[in-house]
Amino acid sequence: MSKKGILVLDDGTFYEGYCFGAERTAYGEVVFDTSMTGYQEMLTDPSFAGQIVVPTYPLIGNYGINDTDSESAKIQVRGFVVREYCESPSHWQSKLTLHEYLLNNGVPGLASVDTRMLTRRLRTKGVTMGILTSEMTVAEALEQLKGSPTYDSVDFVKQVTTARQYDWKPVATGKTSYHIAVIDLGMKYNIARVLSHLGCQVTVIPCTTPAEHILDVLRPDGVILSPGPGNPDVIHYLTDTVHKLIFRKPVMGICLGHQLIGAVFGARTFKLKFGHRGGNHPVRDLATNRVYITTQNHGYAIDPDTVTGGLEISHINLNDGTVEGLRHQELPLLSIQYHSEGSPGPQDNTYLFQRFLEIVRENI
Repeated sequence: MSKKGILVLDDGTFYEGYCFGAERTAYGEVVFDTSMTGYQEMLTDPSFAGQIVVPTYPLIGNYGINDTDSESAKIQVRGFVVREYCESPSHWQSKLTLHEYLLNNGVPGLASVDTRMLTRRLRTKGVTMGILTSEMTVAEALEQLKGSPTYDSVDFVKQVTTARQYDWKPVATGKTSYHIAVIDLGMKYNIARVLSHLGCQVTVIPCTTPAEHILDVLRPDGVILSPGPGNPDVIHYLTDTVHKLIFRKPVMGICLGHQLIGAVFGARTFKLKFGHRGGNHPVRDLATNRVYITTQNHGYAIDPDTVTGGLEISHINLNDGTVEGLRHQELPLLSIQYHSEGSPGPQDNTYLFQRFLEIVRENI
């Protein structure tokens, strides 16, 4: 780790460090994540597509990379910026170093960066576009930033969705409950893992699958709209699909799926200043008044003043009061802004899948 690199933000601010992983240039929205562990899951989370990610925890890579903790088939982040990365990890499951993992996937990293200063800048001024490079000067990077598309204008869902329908390998639980179709907007594998452990037959389908195919060919007992990356306002082609499904099948929306359900009923979204990304966000379930520590990864939230059409708010974020969940007064649907498949507790929020399966059972 001797070659120098820079992270240049679109306001001219830049941070110097040393390159690891692939020595190439990456462009994306610069965001931070407050999780203390789980960097492999972070790297492979499709909701980070199009983004350069900055972990706030200072030491990354100390337990290496294993064969079991990936949340998708490849690294999804555009770039990775850390305070210090560990060159000699220690864990019995480790197969690769963080450097080797990024290098094999063609993703650049930048180490020895003052990530505390960078995070404070993002919290104060908001997330911003940036370039991570060892090939350009600051001036050249700024010039390229001027002509590059903004994060908000790109449809990342079509970039991360599965290319073809597939069935998730079932777990031998000795029971089979329901057939659940998951519309892949950027699905994390743990959604399918949890459903499978609950005895469900899981079919994962591309985001462009017509509602008619889901209803008349697959004929699932329920549908889950997965999390995913990007601006919900640029994926209007999914609103019609969701509208057709919610009046015919029980539906659960997670993160981006939650925002799509809101959009069907006229709810608007707005961009958060620096988003919610990490494994330590407190959320109150208004039905039970219980507080859960949740995993989150989103940059947009639903405007509570636009929640109408029979929808009501079911969960709120205790840090900033934003909407974290919806339910309908009549229809069999629920949604959450955070990640019920995440494991910060570690199993605090899997009850939501069980709650959804109860809704499915009541509507068969």
